[in-house]
Amino acid sequence: MLAIARGELIQIFRNRLVLLTSIILPIGFGAYLIYQHGVFEKVGSVGFIAALMLFVVTGIGFYTSVVTTLASRRQNLFLKRLRSTAVSDRGIIGGLVLPLAAIAVVQVAVILTVLGTVVGKPANLPMLIVAVLLTVIMMLGLGLATAGITNSPEHAQVTTLPVTMIAISVAVWVGVTGTEQLQVLKRLLPGGAASELVVAAWDGTATWGHVLPALGPLFAWIFVSISLASRMFRWEPRR
Repeated sequence: MLAIARGELIQIFRNRLVLLTSIILPIGFGAYLIYQHGVFEKVGSVGFIAALMLFVVTGIGFYTSVVTTLASRRQNLFLKRLRSTAVSDRGIIGGLVLPLAAIAVVQVAVILTVLGTVVGKPANLPMLIVAVLLTVIMMLGLGLATAGITNSPEHAQVTTLPVTMIAISVAVWVGVTGTEQLQVLKRLLPGGAASELVVAAWDGTATWGHVLPALGPLFAWIFVSISLASRMFRWEPRR
């Protein structure tokens, strides 16, 4: 698995599309949000900015790159060739997505650290870490599921759009309006529960006891996305 991951990391820096979506765009958006943090604080809070950054990185960057990478490796029959080796199916998938996941986690950590340096540290760092890690796992599962219906890297630009837009839109909705109204609906939508955790962690607006119910929908989305991935993922192109 590590050999696959090492080779995939090299390919990331050679593939302009993956390099753009996984690294350049998220960093660019993150820098813009930090630079304009005063404007965004007028409509939300620092927690809102942090939640938006999280889903820009994991949605536009990580999720899209997972789908694009797996669709590309399927199209050129690389996945099929890997299955003829001694590496297990999980090892193959793990090797392909591990570099992307590592890049996403590092990006989130760096961007949020810079945000904390500029506007102040989060009130509850452990809660923030939990929210980030669970979000990465959720977006990974959704990426594997979406890759199952994506025929090519070019097709990924279409198939990834609904999840990306919904997750970012829900993050904005929760960050701007809070969870006092329509709390159940916001938590059930993808990105809602994670955004609530990030806002609460950064702004210190709630304790673990208050946000614990939000973990249920978040774990549910992880379960659903991984279940869908196990059923929908394909190892060979459609004929």
